[in-house]
Amino acid sequence: MRERVRWTAADSVPERAEVLSLQGMPPGAGVPPRIAALHDAALAAYLEAAEPRAIVGEISREEFAEVYRGAGRNAAATPLEAVFPRADRLALFTATVGRGLTERIRDLFERNEPALAAMLDSVASAAADRLATLLGPRYLAMAGDAGANGARVLAYSPGYCGWHVSGQRALFAFLEPGEIGVTLNPSCLMEPLKSVSGVLVAGPAGIHRFAPAFPFCAECREKPCRERIAALSGS
Repeated sequence: MRERVRWTAADSVPERAEVLSLQGMPPGAGVPPRIAALHDAALAAYLEAAEPRAIVGEISREEFAEVYRGAGRNAAATPLEAVFPRADRLALFTATVGRGLTERIRDLFERNEPALAAMLDSVASAAADRLATLLGPRYLAMAGDAGANGARVLAYSPGYCGWHVSGQRALFAFLEPGEIGVTLNPSCLMEPLKSVSGVLVAGPAGIHRFAPAFPFCAECREKPCRERIAALSGS
């Protein structure tokens, strides 16, 4: 199974709290009127320029094991290497909010509007992450077993949780996301920059449980995995 997905810009709008968190504002903090106005202006710019889309390609456990191995630069032990063998289904994905947003952000910086440019950058980053979340139930629906046996989906990406960013090369070689306008540069960064990629792991919620006690977890301040795991398991 291999499918392209398109959304409207409005479908991918992130929550304001997610955007402001990327701006360094703590949860629950009061939002000054000037910041609220900047967020609204950035959101309007996002809705004008965003072209959210994705490509999803199913992959077997055996094939993914090869993709995940990549250039052999992963951490010695990672959550994903324990999770994916227990999955019901696996699919590689790449999603982007489009090249137009990168150009709009660059243009704002060049016009000496750094505050609005930085806010739009945060909106675009949060929106790209939201696409990965939106793909979970979409993938189950594509596969024809949405919610069957309590199946849930989490996305895991190169560059996080011990999966070395060089793993992008094997992922891109298998998925070939150039057809949605996403390419990989020599540093394994995606272009357009506001893009996400990884593997969708579908299975019982319990397979995604792990303690963030790996050596690389010390480098992660917010431990977002805890919130993701809690949301899936209902705890």
